[in-house]
Amino acid sequence: MRHHTLPGTDLTVSRVCLGTMTWGQQNTEAEAHAQLDLAVADGINFIDTAEMYPVPPNAETQGRTERYIGTWLAKRRKRDDLVIATKVAGPGRRDWIRNGRTDLTKDVIAEAVDTSLQRLQTDYLDLYQIHWPQRNVPSFGGVLFDPSKEKEGPSIREQVEGMAAMIRAGKIRHYGLSNETTWGVCEFHRIAAELGVPGPVTLQNSTSLLSRNVDNDLAEALYRQRMSLLAYSPLAAGLLSGKYLGGAQPAGARFTLFDSLGARFRKPIVPEAVEAYAALAKRRGITLVELALGYVESRWYLGASIIGATTLEQLRENIAAAQVTLDDETLAEIEALRGRYPNPAP
Repeated sequence: MRHHTLPGTDLTVSRVCLGTMTWGQQNTEAEAHAQLDLAVADGINFIDTAEMYPVPPNAETQGRTERYIGTWLAKRRKRDDLVIATKVAGPGRRDWIRNGRTDLTKDVIAEAVDTSLQRLQTDYLDLYQIHWPQRNVPSFGGVLFDPSKEKEGPSIREQVEGMAAMIRAGKIRHYGLSNETTWGVCEFHRIAAELGVPGPVTLQNSTSLLSRNVDNDLAEALYRQRMSLLAYSPLAAGLLSGKYLGGAQPAGARFTLFDSLGARFRKPIVPEAVEAYAALAKRRGITLVELALGYVESRWYLGASIIGATTLEQLRENIAAAQVTLDDETLAEIEALRGRYPNPAP
């Protein structure tokens, strides 16, 4: 397992980060602990979660994922050999989180940090992320900005101040953004510099063969602000595992169980694009999973690929595939296909 230090931080992380959003819904506590044991044995030291998890979110299960990690952490002798990342939920229809108090004020950020620390049974968080922006942005598959949807809410300045206060208190080491735009990344850094406090160090956005939004101006922002990408959904919510090829609906799979999930991936051109990448993988003598995760691993701005699974077998396959190095010819063929399918699931 390759490890490196995230730019602008003292965090040395595995290039594969263990995703956890199925724990508490599709996975039991025992299964979550088994996945953690396997991941750590394979050299993974980076674990990503969120106060909102598991997905799909609801009042009954919210917070279970962090609690499952907490009971596992409580059994370990060491904590400082791991990098634990979690997220504060942004505004939305989440009335069960703090009775609907999800505006990203300094007080809410402080409360959210404390409750995550309690569930995770740890004294500090290595990376604390804003799950989605506190303002009007096209998100979760949206591509058009609509000024008519402007709304009031805490400023980015207040969010930066809230994160800086948590760093000063020793409760978090660094903070990051998620589902963020180029303007947002730059504005967080501008305000942090103005205040003389730390800026965000990571961006967690959807990135895969089907989701290429990071490759353009976001990539420039990452480079110039010394940030790295935490790529979520590198298998496009399982589509790039090949299990849905030909319209299959395998029992127990996410889209089979939860038909309302993954709207960004349910676009007319997506099945055709997946078929094309599957054919490319076959020509190159590798699996579709290896092609998909190897592509994400090839991105120069990558901090880590966030991979999750519902079974140990899937997890083993994904961990191995995420460490594949694709040759130049395969990467060139991917770019040729990109001309036909530039960004089918943004």
